[in-house]
Amino acid sequence: MSFPLNLYLTLGLCACVVSFLALPFWRAWSRRVQLMDEPGVRKIHHQSMPLAGGLAILTGLIIPLIGLAVFLQSVSVPVEVAQKMRYAFAHRSWQLGAIMAGAIGMSILGWWDDRHELRAAWKFAGQFIIASLVAAAGIRITLFVPNVAFSYLITILWLLTVTNAFTFMDNMNGLCSGLGLIAALLIGLISAYHGQYLVASLCFLTAGAVLGFLPYNFPRATAFLGDCGSHLLGYLMAVLGILPHFYTTTNAHRWAVLSPLLILALPLADLAWVTIFRWRLGKPFYEGDTNHLSHRLVRHGLRADGAVLLIWALAAALGALAFLLA
Repeated sequence: MSFPLNLYLTLGLCACVVSFLALPFWRAWSRRVQLMDEPGVRKIHHQSMPLAGGLAILTGLIIPLIGLAVFLQSVSVPVEVAQKMRYAFAHRSWQLGAIMAGAIGMSILGWWDDRHELRAAWKFAGQFIIASLVAAAGIRITLFVPNVAFSYLITILWLLTVTNAFTFMDNMNGLCSGLGLIAALLIGLISAYHGQYLVASLCFLTAGAVLGFLPYNFPRATAFLGDCGSHLLGYLMAVLGILPHFYTTTNAHRWAVLSPLLILALPLADLAWVTIFRWRLGKPFYEGDTNHLSHRLVRHGLRADGAVLLIWALAAALGALAFLLA
């Protein structure tokens, strides 16, 4: 199949521009409504920071997606691609709607947490409800076990785990958003290679939206993701990780289903490490601290931006191994 590079680049560029232009608006709005992250004991910033990143990324994702139906009429889109994309929109509109509804729901949940610092139980309950609704819409992990109950269970567990892994990784400028950008690009490239146009388009839209926010967040931040943004990014990475058909008739390598684990290895490993570490100390796993990988690298002599760049490089290297499987 042809590789519609123009389509993916256009989608990514549109999402990037919309997100980049939307950030100043959401930053001003956050300041006006006092949606700010204040300095604290576990914080590395020394001044109030607007929590506008998640809203900018969501804007950069939704607006170009709405315009995609019009863009498909462009003569620059190969006929084969346009037909397959129209077919995908027509037959997967319900699932696409569920994905976007879940993205909005996770953003609202994170925004509410930013505003009111929800108790962990309430936040987890909200995540569970959203993950359950997404699974009920048919976006599920099937693996090789033909059991519907297992499919629901493993999908909800995956969505919750990846979402919280990214919220945990939002502890230094650019870290969470950079990991989301890398993961979206890798999954998008694999999907594009296998001709899964709709999935690849969603990936490049996500990557573009994150890229538009990144200059405001790294190396010097003028806005933060907030729980709104980290919830959104974690949810999107979880969904994008299960949408592609890694195991197909043309790629009958069963180990290919492990590709998302490689692409998301660092956030998942960090989540596992700090959870075990806190459990051994007798602390709740959701109680924040400075024992994440990024913090440990800084304590070993790296600057914060150097630690972030190193983690990005490691994530890209591990994710690149997925191409050997997929």
